[in-house]
Amino acid sequence: MLPKNPVFVALDTVDLNQAIAWADAVRPSVGGVKLGLEFFKSNGPDGVRRVVDLGLPVFLDLKFHDIPNTVAGAVRAVTGLGAAIVNVHAGGGPAMLKAAAAAAAEYGSDRPLVIAVTVLTSLDDGDLAAVGQTGPAASQVERLARLTQSCGLDGVVCSPAEIATLRAACGDGFRLIVPGIRPAWASRGDQKRIMTPRQARDLGADILVIGRPITGSDDPAAAAARIVEELDISS
Repeated sequence: MLPKNPVFVALDTVDLNQAIAWADAVRPSVGGVKLGLEFFKSNGPDGVRRVVDLGLPVFLDLKFHDIPNTVAGAVRAVTGLGAAIVNVHAGGGPAMLKAAAAAAAEYGSDRPLVIAVTVLTSLDDGDLAAVGQTGPAASQVERLARLTQSCGLDGVVCSPAEIATLRAACGDGFRLIVPGIRPAWASRGDQKRIMTPRQARDLGADILVIGRPITGSDDPAAAAARIVEELDISS
């Protein structure tokens, strides 16, 4: 079950002590944290367990993409770490997506949510055209989201621009995890498709992944608290 507080802080660092310090700082304000590939490559399963043990839900953002048997094995391998959410690339195809969902289901009520990545938020229409994908990013995202849902996964990662379309296409029970979130007072960084936390939440996002506006701040605890206050979760 996802927390009521939708803010997950991206702990984008290879330094375990820094990740723990950030998580400790924001823990009073946020709903969870995200750990990515660089962190996992540097700190491995033990590093993930150290962060999980702090008590916040963890989104383990490793974006598995391989043949079905390999992805199923990878999902099994990370499920025991205690992460609340794991993800795969929707572009891996139906067999891979179904294998990931089935591997997680083996763990019953203790399983993590399995989420598929649609189109990375650093990509726009021009980037997709450069790698041979026709049509706008929004069409590709919706196509992959519908595929993901048909294969039994819990939801997708999408950009803010696709929230309303995917909520309409896939219904209220389908989880939408949304990076590219920037408060009005923060820099947009390298994200090309962004939105404020309140706008994204009001459109139907379930999880708002926010990194540098918090971890790049002089006071991460204060930045996290400011975002949650502006979000007004009680409303």
